[in-house]
Amino acid sequence: MVGLGNPGAEYEGTRHNAGADAVAALATRHGGRLKSEKGLRSLACEVRIAGQRVLLAVPLTYMNESGLAVAPLVRRAGIDAEGTASGAGIASRLIVVHDELDLPSGRVKVKAGGGTAGNNGLKSIHRHLHTDEYLRVRIGIGKPPGRQPGADYVLKRPGAAERAILGVAVEQAADAVEAIAAEGVEAAMNRVNAAG
Repeated sequence: MVGLGNPGAEYEGTRHNAGADAVAALATRHGGRLKSEKGLRSLACEVRIAGQRVLLAVPLTYMNESGLAVAPLVRRAGIDAEGTASGAGIASRLIVVHDELDLPSGRVKVKAGGGTAGNNGLKSIHRHLHTDEYLRVRIGIGKPPGRQPGADYVLKRPGAAERAILGVAVEQAADAVEAIAAEGVEAAMNRVNAAG
């Protein structure tokens, strides 16, 4: 499970780091500590969620280079595009948590496969994995106001009211990942996507 964002203190608390924040929340909930692991270009740790071993990771690359970190993570987790001996490939074993301009601020949705909606992190993952068939937990951050460019909007820290809404959404995204692990993709998708 990978949470997208940008590294460094200057990006902490920005809308673009919502995915990374959700992974950090999961690590804390399950007693893990994200740390650098040689060759991964990510902070990572293994935890148990619903009885399953889960590799949690936050890339140390910038958002638009997320694929450089996700590709070695996929190899480390023993996932390939065609599947493993158990038949479980990227489509069922890789979850990417990310911010989403096309959802209202605070809305969380689970999606299987699909396009990038302009998210440069997803574009990079597609380029490096040669597939878009993986699960996404999307955290809505809303559209920028007026004519503000999307890039400026996602890299800004939200005001107090929106920050509180996004804080709840980050926890809901972590809940969604737990639901996927415990209940399976379809059940989790039905429950999470029907909320709010």
